[in-house]
Amino acid sequence: IIVNKGKAMSQPNHISALKITDNIEIGKLKKETQDYFKQCEDSLGFVPNVLLAYAHDETKLDHFMGFYNHLMHGDSGLSKLEREMIAVVVSSHNRCYYCMVSHSAAVRKISKDPILGELLVMNYRAADLSNRHLAMLNFAWKLTENPDKITDADREHLKDEGFDEHDIWDISAVASFYNMSNRMASAIDLMPNTGYHQKAR
Repeated sequence: IIVNKGKAMSQPNHISALKITDNIEIGKLKKETQDYFKQCEDSLGFVPNVLLAYAHDETKLDHFMGFYNHLMHGDSGLSKLEREMIAVVVSSHNRCYYCMVSHSAAVRKISKDPILGELLVMNYRAADLSNRHLAMLNFAWKLTENPDKITDADREHLKDEGFDEHDIWDISAVASFYNMSNRMASAIDLMPNTGYHQKAR
């Protein structure tokens, strides 16, 4: 298993600011976790630092991975790209370095558009988006910035753009998950694997 802590000239060379996330002994983790990490290595070339950070407590890791995999890879009316777009835009609002880097790489890979990931990080409104995607991202941004100001009109606008109530639930769930994970990443100064920077360029 590759633990990617490669030094970037300008990026701090740590997984997180907390010592409990250093020196995770993957060989001592349960077999299911080791197998999942091997799948990550085969797919990405490394084990994402967020998983290594959570691995200091496998109960926390299990819950995090379970919710993440259900939201981002489970059945949904939202495509995988749409879910990654929400992740990037929420993370952009929250200025979460880890998630902006890792999820913009996923947007580049899935969309096969190396520019889209950057646009979503910098200013999603500058991108040439469909009305559907603009409505989806506007809702996710508002839910992040002013959750108390979400009204029936916001939900109705999503319906007008073709989202059903299951989709609205999923947009809300993905946006809410990344608001949580952004705050955790920022709280512990979680650094993205340097390998993300080169993905799908």
